[in-house]
Amino acid sequence: MSYADQVFIAMCKDILENGTSTEGEAVRPHWEDGTLAYTIKRFGVVNRYDLSKEFPALTLRKTPIKSCTDELLWIWQKKSSNVNDFDGHIWDAWADKDGSIGKAYGYQMGIKHIYREGLFDQVDRVIYDLKHNPYSRRILTNLYVHQDLHEMNLYPCAYSMTFNVTKPKEGNKLVLNSILNQRSNDVLAANSWNVCQYAVLTHMLAQVCDMQVGEFVHVIADAHIYDRHVPVIKELIARPTFPAPKFWLNPEIHDFYAFTKDDVRLDDYEYGASVGKIPVAV
Repeated sequence: MSYADQVFIAMCKDILENGTSTEGEAVRPHWEDGTLAYTIKRFGVVNRYDLSKEFPALTLRKTPIKSCTDELLWIWQKKSSNVNDFDGHIWDAWADKDGSIGKAYGYQMGIKHIYREGLFDQVDRVIYDLKHNPYSRRILTNLYVHQDLHEMNLYPCAYSMTFNVTKPKEGNKLVLNSILNQRSNDVLAANSWNVCQYAVLTHMLAQVCDMQVGEFVHVIADAHIYDRHVPVIKELIARPTFPAPKFWLNPEIHDFYAFTKDDVRLDDYEYGASVGKIPVAV
């Protein structure tokens, strides 16, 4: 069993056994047929992964590493909020006729801000600080910009990354640790996807800043399982598991803006069957 499987199974069991239901409440999400989408939820879930030991991909089912990396680069590298700029379709339900999801995600990453050291957008500021001021406690990004929320077709779920650098007990390379903050996480549809893509981001930034990876911490304010997902989750966490895959990142790339989805790979990746098309609440 991979460590990611262990964490995921424990989290799902905790939500199902100890979570609270939103059934009967005036919730915003609904299914395609118009039915309200209720959840079983847990508040304040914190999962920790040591990226130096293994890559946190589930083996209960496949996490498509190139697809989740493509979305990550759409936000962090292309700094786009138009669905036509990447290959996935997960944002189509929130896009307008021109493909825009409004002033969300990549749009916020691309805005330049004035700092004492110069003009940077949020991504370039992170890279600058990791290279020039690695022990800063201020290396973070924030997508939850209140003044622009009314122009976002969906408020950011994964809204903040914080980076913290430590000295290793052995070796010369500094260690890059990171925290992903999420206000909301659809456990079946998005949990492993988000974990893998921000683990990839941590690996990429560590490589371009000549560091090694350390801990990735995933903080979820509202971790939930939708009512129509409960049977799928129960079947999924009862499946056999496999050892964690090996993560490969193209060692020739040392410029963050040169990475593509083809520069990542999971080797020796064994996984269970697909759970089929997952209904997504909007």
